[in-house]
Amino acid sequence: MSVNITFLGGAGTVTGSKYLVRHDGKSLLVDCGLFQGYKQLRLRNWAPLPVAPDQIDAVLLTHAHLDHSGYLPLLAKEGYSRHVYATRGTQDLCRILLPDSGHLQEEDAAFVNRHQLSKHDTALPLYTRQDALNALHLIKAVDYHKTITPIPGWRATFSAAGHILGASSILLEVAGRRILFSGDLGRPDDLIMSPPDDAPQADTVLIESTYGDRSHPDEDLLAELAPALQRVAKRGGVAVVPVFAVGRAQALLHAIHLLKLKGALNSALPVFLDSPMAVHTTQLFQDHPGEHRLSHQDTHALTHSATMVNSTDESRALASRHGPMVILSASGMATGGRVLHHLSHYAGDHRNMILLTGYQAPGTRGATLASGAKTVRIYGRDVAINAEVVQLQSASAHADANQLLAWLRNLPQAPDQVYVVHGEAGPADTLRCRIKRELGWRTLVPEQGSTWPT
Repeated sequence: MSVNITFLGGAGTVTGSKYLVRHDGKSLLVDCGLFQGYKQLRLRNWAPLPVAPDQIDAVLLTHAHLDHSGYLPLLAKEGYSRHVYATRGTQDLCRILLPDSGHLQEEDAAFVNRHQLSKHDTALPLYTRQDALNALHLIKAVDYHKTITPIPGWRATFSAAGHILGASSILLEVAGRRILFSGDLGRPDDLIMSPPDDAPQADTVLIESTYGDRSHPDEDLLAELAPALQRVAKRGGVAVVPVFAVGRAQALLHAIHLLKLKGALNSALPVFLDSPMAVHTTQLFQDHPGEHRLSHQDTHALTHSATMVNSTDESRALASRHGPMVILSASGMATGGRVLHHLSHYAGDHRNMILLTGYQAPGTRGATLASGAKTVRIYGRDVAINAEVVQLQSASAHADANQLLAWLRNLPQAPDQVYVVHGEAGPADTLRCRIKRELGWRTLVPEQGSTWPT
C-alpha cells in the first residue's frame, strides 16, 4: 500500500502545522499546532480532525512553538493517549508553553463571558491549563540523530534545525519511503542559535516557506537595533518590545547586552523582561549548551542583563516608572499576554516606541501595527498609535529564501517530490517557483485538507 500525507495545517498559511502520514491502516501525526491569526483560521481549531484522535498511532513534534505543538492538549483531551516524541529541548519548552496556552484559553473565555461578548450562553476555552498538564505526560524525549520506532516498522530520526531550543527536522522512514519534514529552519548566521544540520537524503521533502519570497538584510541585529533604542532613549521614551518568549526574547536580551558592552547604549538603560515564560526559557539555555552559540559566561549574563518580572503586580508597577526604559514582553505578535497592557499604556505617547521583532502573521495585532494603522483594538477598545513603530528586519529566527534553497541543495540527491508548506500563499509559491527553476525538482504547494502521495 502507498504512503500518503494529508495536510491538516501549515498549508497556505504559517500556522496550525499538522501533517498526517498514513500507511497500511496506521496513522502518524507530524506536528500538532494551533491555528493563530485571522478568525477564520482560529475557528479551524474547533473543527474535528478527519481521523479520530484515538486512531492516531504516534505524534512527532518538530519544536515547541504553539503553531506546532499547541493543539496537543486538545488532541489528548479528545482521546489521544499514545506517545508524543520530541527532543529534550522541545519537551522542556512544552512544559512552559502548553500550560500557559491553556491558562490564556481560560482567561479569554472568562473575558468574553464577563463582558457578554459570546453568541453562545457560555464561552468555553478550547482547552484548560489542566488539559495541558495532562498532555505533558505523553511526551517522550528523544536524542538528536538517534533513530526511534514510533510505530512498528516505522523509523524516525531527529536532526537539529536551529530556530529555537529543541527545534528539529525529522526524517520519517516507512514502507521504503524517506520523508523529510524541515520543521522551522533557523538561520546559519543566527545571533544565538547554532545552524541547522545538513539535510539527509529523502524521497519526499516538506520545506517551510515563512520567508520564501525574501532575503534577510545584510545589516545584522546589533546594527539595526542600536539606532532605534538610541532614538527612544534620547527622547526619554519607553520601548515596548513584543517578543516571542522562546528564542526572540533571548536574542534581544543578548543583543542589548552586547550593545551596552560596546558602549552603543548607556549601560544604565533599564531593561525589563516581563514574561514568566520568557524568564523560564532564558534559564533553560543553561541546560542545553550544545544547541546555541552562547558561552557559559553569556548564559549567565543573559539571566542578569534585565530585571526579570514574574508577578502581575510587578508587571503593573512598570506603568508607574518613567522612561527611558525597554520592556520586552510576550506575545511576539501582540495576540495576547502582558504586552497588551503595555501597548495600551504607552502606544499613545509620541516619545515611545513599539519595536516589532519578527514575522507578524496576517490577522494579528502585530501585523496591524506593522501596516501603519493609527489605532489597534485592545480589550474591546481602540487604542491610538502615536508611538513610533519600528519593525526589525534582521531579528527573524527563520531561514530566508536563499538559506532555504541552500539547505535543499545540500541533499545528497534530488528528491522525487517537494511540498512547500508553512507559508502564506505568496511566499510559498515564490519558493515553489525558485525550487523548480533553480533545482529542477518536482514541487507543489498543497492546499489545506488535501492528500498527496509520498
